[in-house]
Amino acid sequence: MHTHEKARVGAGKNAFSSTKSGFNYISFDIESQFRQAMQSAGINYLGEFISDGNLHRFHVEGHTRGSKNGAYILHIDGCPAGWFMDYKTGLNQKWRISGSGERIPCQMIAEIEKAKREREAEKLQRHVSAAKKARTIWNRSKPILEQSEHAYLVTKYIQSNGARLYREALVILLLDARKQIVNLQFISAEGEKKFLSGGKKKSCFCPIGRPTPIILITEGFATGASLHEETGHCVIVAFDAGNLKPVAEVIRKMFPTNEIIICGDNDLSGLGQTKAREAARAISSKATIPPIAGMDWNDYLVKGDHNG
Repeated sequence: MHTHEKARVGAGKNAFSSTKSGFNYISFDIESQFRQAMQSAGINYLGEFISDGNLHRFHVEGHTRGSKNGAYILHIDGCPAGWFMDYKTGLNQKWRISGSGERIPCQMIAEIEKAKREREAEKLQRHVSAAKKARTIWNRSKPILEQSEHAYLVTKYIQSNGARLYREALVILLLDARKQIVNLQFISAEGEKKFLSGGKKKSCFCPIGRPTPIILITEGFATGASLHEETGHCVIVAFDAGNLKPVAEVIRKMFPTNEIIICGDNDLSGLGQTKAREAARAISSKATIPPIAGMDWNDYLVKGDHNG
């Protein structure tokens, strides 16, 4: 057998591929290792692989029926290598067969970059569609005049602070850096939260109150509402710990001279504290954390001992 004889998955289980080091790989073994790498990353694909070095889209088991959120590239000439991606989550990973020190082929790198560009284009289109839907729903939603109009407000001891009512959900808007509505958060009476499918969230925020010399940035809406009602300061809701830093950077550009304080959660995992401090460092500011473990500022102000 010639050293550089080619093999393709699906062309027969006895096909071989040779590396420059002289090691032969059975195509079935290549496919098996590649599939295992995908499964380890949380991507479950049950179909056959086409090992032509080109991009192929596929259905990820567990995703919406008929969708093709998965993509892979498998190259078995020379040193077997590949790449796979979940377009829904953004997870992407390069792969090389075990024991190989060879570089990923240039052709594959080009295909990977192409796939990433395609994903960005698809994500942008989803953002545009979600923003349009968000504006429509927001315009159809109703202002809330009394706390009693939604159980979540009652449970959290907060006023609506600009949130609205759409059907049975509390609706909170998300603005981008241009102050345009790009997404919505819906909160049920039981506190279950969800965003519009495909909507942008990174770097987006909800303001509570008019700008003040001191601006507070929080994770959740209830936390932000509690702090605004307690202090009178303008509050910016970032919606989760991972979004604190991107939002803080946007707000710093909007208000370069204001004092900005990151009000993180005191998570038992430590995530809220870590992300709050990272955000504070990014804008040369400071972070404050409630002193009781497991509490956010809404919990602390409502249930904890405090002196104002």
